[in-house]
Amino acid sequence: MEQRRHALSEINVTPLVDVMLVLLVIFMVTAPLMQQGVDVNLPKAKGRELPAEERIILTVKADRKIYVNNTPIEITGLGSKLKAIFSNRTDKEVFLKADKDVPYGFVVEVMGEIREAGIEKLGMVTEPKLKLP
Repeated sequence: MEQRRHALSEINVTPLVDVMLVLLVIFMVTAPLMQQGVDVNLPKAKGRELPAEERIILTVKADRKIYVNNTPIEITGLGSKLKAIFSNRTDKEVFLKADKDVPYGFVVEVMGEIREAGIEKLGMVTEPKLKLP
């Protein structure tokens, strides 16, 4: 009696599912880490979102630490740093992100340094305010 061997035509999906679950976990863990910038607690205000073009963002954290984009800087060197950044640019515009717990006087002091550097436009960055029905 002759036995014929048949080819196994079923696909084992268990390894595929295992790989997909591992990739899912990796992406879930790394996705929050890909958010760039300095974490501050922004105040909420009405307004429209700004376009995502190349811009200089000045961040003031609650502990009064100042960052130009993601680079920490002291307030004493802020004016000279901004002058150096904008020395060959025509669009002199800075966006200021200040934590809502920073004293108003310190924010005004930072704004004064920005004005002393010859910056023509200063935008204040806030979180969008939720509209209740």
